Amino acid sequence: MSRIALVDDDRNILTSVSMTLEAEGFEVETYNDGQSALDAFNKRLPDMAVLDIKMPRMDGMDLLQRLRQKTQMPVIFLTSKDDEIDEVLGLRMGADDYVKKPFSQRLLVERIRALLRRQDAIATGEVAVAEENKIMERGHLRMDPLRHAVAWKGQDVSLTVTEFLLLQALAQRPGFVKSRDQLMDVAYDDQVYVDDRTIDSHIKRLRKKMRGADNDFSAIETLYGIGYRYNEE
Repeated sequence: MSRIALVDDDRNILTSVSMTLEAEGFEVETYNDGQSALDAFNKRLPDMAVLDIKMPRMDGMDLLQRLRQKTQMPVIFLTSKDDEIDEVLGLRMGADDYVKKPFSQRLLVERIRALLRRQDAIATGEVAVAEENKIMERGHLRMDPLRHAVAWKGQDVSLTVTEFLLLQALAQRPGFVKSRDQLMDVAYDDQVYVDDRTIDSHIKRLRKKMRGADNDFSAIETLYGIGYRYNEE
């Protein structure tokens, strides 16, 4: 049974969503502010977190930043319907997905299940394409699906589930272009729609992390209006 942390200062959302998730077979932990959630996470991490952005004591952005210092567990943001800046910023900070308020609880359940399936696929090595469960090496890049491990020039790079899948999809065929639609299919289930901006934000975050290991990292090339390409270095 997967444990889902639901963090929101709206008690109606905490109550209704937690009841829905429990009915779907999840174990749910609820918190009404970011600090309370962080205190609990420091003792025991959930399998996934669903975070509101605007909360007292510690908002969702600050909580995500703290979490990304120690874990790459899947995170979904709950955002207000008109706040596109928060959506983009959240993705660039390392969130895996976002759902706009007011939202369908069925949609949220599907997003949660999709992320957990992707995480399980990486953990079991099912996403490896060339040779299942085998380490993939492309130039300075080394990816181990079974360990969810990535290294560039021998230096470990910590990636979220989404970032790992996008990098793997690009690196599997160096020199070949992947369109944004193709990358969406890799990173998200068919029933989950995301726009181009979401993929672009994940790629920017991925590049930033890779450049943390190597300032000269340039293996991921943007082809404007077309997509992205991995160039083996």
